[in-house]
Amino acid sequence: MTPQVILYIILGISIISYVFGQVLEIVNLHAQRKEIPAEIASFYDPIKYLKSLDYTNEQTRFGFLKEGFSFILSITILILGGFGWLDGYLRNYFTQEIPLALAFFGAIIIASDLITIPFQLYDTFVIEEKYGFNKITIKTFILDKVKGYLLGAIIGGLLVSVLLFLIQTIGPSFWIWFGLIATAFIVCANMFYSSLILPLFNKLTPLEEGELKTAIEAFAKKVSFPLDHIFVMDGSKRSNKANAFFSGIGKKKKIVLFDTLIKNHTTEELVAVLAHEVGHFKKKHIIYGLAISVVQLFFMLFILSLMVFNQQLSLALGGTQQALHLNLIAFGILFSPISGVTGLLMSIYSRVNEFEADAYAKQTYNGKALSDALKKLSVDSLSNLYPHPVYVFFHYSHPPLLKRLQAISN
Repeated sequence: MTPQVILYIILGISIISYVFGQVLEIVNLHAQRKEIPAEIASFYDPIKYLKSLDYTNEQTRFGFLKEGFSFILSITILILGGFGWLDGYLRNYFTQEIPLALAFFGAIIIASDLITIPFQLYDTFVIEEKYGFNKITIKTFILDKVKGYLLGAIIGGLLVSVLLFLIQTIGPSFWIWFGLIATAFIVCANMFYSSLILPLFNKLTPLEEGELKTAIEAFAKKVSFPLDHIFVMDGSKRSNKANAFFSGIGKKKKIVLFDTLIKNHTTEELVAVLAHEVGHFKKKHIIYGLAISVVQLFFMLFILSLMVFNQQLSLALGGTQQALHLNLIAFGILFSPISGVTGLLMSIYSRVNEFEADAYAKQTYNGKALSDALKKLSVDSLSNLYPHPVYVFFHYSHPPLLKRLQAISN
């Protein structure tokens, strides 16, 4: 293909993806209903329910503005050859491929983030503040940005450097070796996230002795769950929204509970939420999900190996010569339809897993407590109770609340 044809394909993929996404948002927005579902009526007063509708409307309409801006900016850069221009500009200062690529990606990531900061600020300090969710301060917002940049530079820079080094030294078979390295990184990230990465942003404190800890330990012992530590995370530092998860691969697991979750739920409800998470472990969802992700990674890298040395990709983005970093950008866009399909299949798989984990929590602990916890979580987060089925199919990794409640009651 000529560079011009490749550019047309890239533009076509970008336009179709944007239009399709916005159509789904519109369909989902019009699927809302003003009546409160009977299953959750006792948890939702009419005023707060109308507030949840307003929240969904405001977030969706703001999303139209944000996505529209990003789309116009991206299309303009592609048409004007902005990526090629940046490559040519940086070549005045960098002659080696790896430092050039790191500067290229660093400039793009920082520039795109800085450009969208007004949207981030409005979303956090206006919309989230308006509906009572935001707890983050400007100081914490800035510190998070700085930490994110540093972490991204270290981890992302290292991975990109290794990838480019292997491409340059090994050639087309680089995908096998980088796949193995990336897999090792993914496994290590899963093992050490809560002990190395998470503490950079949040404070973890051991759960105090008391009714909740005793109940959790009793349930873990009952189902032979290898519990190591139970931590409370200061989620309220940034938001009133609640969550819980466990981390670790192997015999020892760490449970992390948001302080906002503990504040708003009874002991039975908290143990039911934990039982759901344990269900994922017992059903081996984490291991299977990790294995599928690794297969997808190797498949993507193999396709990349067929395209990364194609000079036409660099020229299509406005470059004057072949550049691995330009080819990576072009590949990312060209591969997006395939990644969209694999992502869709993973979402379907994830929704099945959620039903299985709910069933496990009902069988081993208490279905009503789990239902009540899910209802409270939905009410507290002002979630959309009537998402359109098509929107759910393409975007939801978890089943909608009403579907989960129906499955638990059955």
